[in-house]
Amino acid sequence: MAFGWSRLLTAGVCGVALVDRLFWGLGSQTIAGQNYLAYLTIESNIVFAILALIAGIIALRTPEDPAWLTTARAVVLSWTITAGLAFALIVWQAGLHGIPIWVPWSDIVLHFVLPAWTIIAWVFGPGRRAASWRIVPYVVLYPALWGVFTIWRGGVVGWYPYYFLDPRQVSGTPEMILTCAIALAIFALVASGLVALSRLHTMARTDLHRAPRPDGGEPDPA
Repeated sequence: MAFGWSRLLTAGVCGVALVDRLFWGLGSQTIAGQNYLAYLTIESNIVFAILALIAGIIALRTPEDPAWLTTARAVVLSWTITAGLAFALIVWQAGLHGIPIWVPWSDIVLHFVLPAWTIIAWVFGPGRRAASWRIVPYVVLYPALWGVFTIWRGGVVGWYPYYFLDPRQVSGTPEMILTCAIALAIFALVASGLVALSRLHTMARTDLHRAPRPDGGEPDPA
């Protein structure tokens, strides 16, 4: 039951961070603040907050997640974790070029704190089933479609949420395409890692249940 409440708390923290990030962006009075929903991080974390709320309610009612919830969590966590990695890379590259980036607390929570916590919960949390390898293409599908739309929209409005999507801010279209391909590969790699972790942990838990009992009795059923 405690794990169910932790999921609800996670959903609440994510919701508060999303609201703070919205008002912080609007307060900056820039075009970026006016395009709040254009960021993949924001979109994926909105879905994450909703899913964490649903998962928390389910965890309070049953000790084991349904298969669909494990699949949904794996897909959404792949998005949020990869978005956090991309944000960290952008901040690091900006520092190398002497461009300071002030990061509000809400961005720190959305990009770093929540992804780190969800990885821990994914590995050690109770009730999760083994995820299927078939989720990997679905993980990649959303950012691929988002990227195509965002690049098209950027050409229309003259603004891109991430610099590497703008051919004018990199060496040209070839570098932009290469960077996008690398980003999609990272999404697939993160998804594969989550699936592998879920399967290793599930196998270890099953082996533990099947181990002979110290009193000589029959092992617990898997």
